Amino acid sequence: MLTRTEVALLRLVAQRVVGPRCPTATETVRHLCALQAQDFPAALAAVTLRTEPADDGGIVGSLDRGEVVRSWPMRGTLHLVAAEDLSWMQSLTTDRLITGAARRRAQLGIDDAMLDRALEVATAALSGGRSLSRSELMTLWNEAGLLEAGQRGYHLLWNLAQRGFLCLGPTANGEQRIVLLHEWVPEPRQLEREEALGEWVLRYFRGHGPATLKDFTWWTKLTVADAKIGLAVARPHLESVEVDGVEHLMDPTTPELLAEHRRAARGVVLLPAFDEMILGYQDRSATLPPEHADRIVPGGNGMFRPIVVSGGRVVGTWRRVGNGSRRRIETEPFATLTATVERGVTRAADSYPELALGRA
Repeated sequence: MLTRTEVALLRLVAQRVVGPRCPTATETVRHLCALQAQDFPAALAAVTLRTEPADDGGIVGSLDRGEVVRSWPMRGTLHLVAAEDLSWMQSLTTDRLITGAARRRAQLGIDDAMLDRALEVATAALSGGRSLSRSELMTLWNEAGLLEAGQRGYHLLWNLAQRGFLCLGPTANGEQRIVLLHEWVPEPRQLEREEALGEWVLRYFRGHGPATLKDFTWWTKLTVADAKIGLAVARPHLESVEVDGVEHLMDPTTPELLAEHRRAARGVVLLPAFDEMILGYQDRSATLPPEHADRIVPGGNGMFRPIVVSGGRVVGTWRRVGNGSRRRIETEPFATLTATVERGVTRAADSYPELALGRA
């Protein structure tokens, strides 16, 4: 049996926020299976914080080499995933997501002929290893008469990416460019359905555990039936523990990692907006006190703020203020921070990824 405090600390090491970092950014993404990437700079920071500093090129290098891509593998939300994993993940989620978007498609006046035309225009412009910025693709679609309704462009891009035709790949001037998925990732992993479900369950609990099957189904939006099929495959490789009478699952090596790095786990870390320490779970109460949840997502608007974590618990939010050499971090604590935590914030700010701070 575990306390919620222990769960929070175990999740920090499981996610590689503390303890041994992954050797490369690509391995970081593989370890977590998917990272929320709605906010691109925040996603870059989330990977960088979990990766050894010696990694050549970091997460931007992984994107430019085609080892990691950004797309919509689950929840209808952008995530970073290892390039070879995107296709099998979408094979499990696309049908339900496309069906669920039918009403919005009708509201925007999008029919199958329009989707076919959008794909035709995109394929003609991108074939042969070419890439386009988002604005360049929207210009082509507009010239083809496809963007008469507002938000139509976003939905066309989402639909074609969700169905595995397009993805966001290499970067230029701080922006990702759109490519044809089959050209950018010519050799995706091919998994049978049951194997794919087992793979997803196993990798979720290895990178996020201790967590519950309910956390997993919320995170992926897979059905409970599919989640149970996956768990039957993955269970022999996972450890089961009880928290308040509820089964939680994790990698068997995670407690050993915490034992070795407990002091660091009890320290102070700064995490970016939309970080997996929050977005990775349906039940966030182990890390985020429920009474302060609205401080992280003001007004429930879906925009998650950067967080200050101390002793495994979120104790406040933070933001960047100032410019150039005067750039610094300002905290908004839930309660007065102790001098020790304040010093920890300063140390964490000094080592926070410069790329995400806009100083690179």
